[in-house]
Amino acid sequence: TEEVDALPKIAIMGQPNVGKSSLLNALVGQERTIVSDIAGTTRDTIHTHYKLFKKEFVLIDTAGIRRKTKVHEDLEFYSVIRAIKAMDEADICLLMLDAQKGISAQDLNIFSMAVKKGKGIVVLVNKWDLMNKETNTARDFEKALKERLAPFTDVPVLFISAQEKTRIFRVIETALEVYDNRKRIIPTSQLNEVMLKAIESYNPPSVRGVSVKIKYITQLPTQVPSFAFFSNQPDEIKEPYKNYLENQLRSHFNFTGVPVRIFFRKK
Repeated sequence: TEEVDALPKIAIMGQPNVGKSSLLNALVGQERTIVSDIAGTTRDTIHTHYKLFKKEFVLIDTAGIRRKTKVHEDLEFYSVIRAIKAMDEADICLLMLDAQKGISAQDLNIFSMAVKKGKGIVVLVNKWDLMNKETNTARDFEKALKERLAPFTDVPVLFISAQEKTRIFRVIETALEVYDNRKRIIPTSQLNEVMLKAIESYNPPSVRGVSVKIKYITQLPTQVPSFAFFSNQPDEIKEPYKNYLENQLRSHFNFTGVPVRIFFRKK
C-alpha cells in the first residue's frame, strides 16, 4: 500500500554470523511489533512492517538471515548478492560489525556501495559486551574505525549487544534520525547565507590568474541531498575545495549518516 511505501525502509547488513538474526530477534521479540509481512520485490528479501517504540518502519531482511541456505551454495557470494538487493530496496543500511573482528574488506565494500547508492548508513558494533574494556575503549575503537571509513566519516557508530538486547532502541532511533537527515531540505535563502559566508572566508584557489567565484547555491530535488554551486569556472574547482564545502554543509546542517553530493555548474 502507499502508506507502507512511505515508511522508512531499513536493511540490516553484515557478514554471516555477525548477529543479524539476533538483532532481528531482539527487535521482533517485542510483543505485537509485526504489523504485517510484505513479500519483498524478490524472493531474496522479506519486508516486515513494524510498529515499535511508537514508531513505524519496514525492516528489509535478506532471506538468508531467516532460512538456513543449502550448504553447497556459495554463501559469501549469495550473501553479497542479497545484500545488494536489500540495499537497493532500503533507505537506511545498518552495517553490523563484530567488535572482536573489527571491519573487514567485505564490510568496507558494503559501506562504499551504500555511499555510492546514496543510502543512509548507521554502523553497529555488535558483541561489544564481550570486549575487554580495559584495553578497548569505544572512543579508540570508533577512531580507528573511522580511519578505515574515510573520507565519509560523518556516520553514527553504535556499540550494541544484540544478544543482551543493549541499546536496541537506540538503533531504531538513530536509523530514523538518519532517515530524516536524508530527507532534509534546506531553504535556499538559508543555504546561501551560510555557504556564501563560508566561501567568502576561504575562496576557491584562482586558476592561471583568473579568480574562481561561486555566485549562489541551490539544493537539487533528488533523493540524496545534492547541491549545485554556480560558478564562473565550474571545471576549475578541485576535490580539496569540494571537500571543504561538504564539511561546511555538514557542520551547519545535520546530514549525519547521509552521503552528500556536490555539483558545480556554469553561471
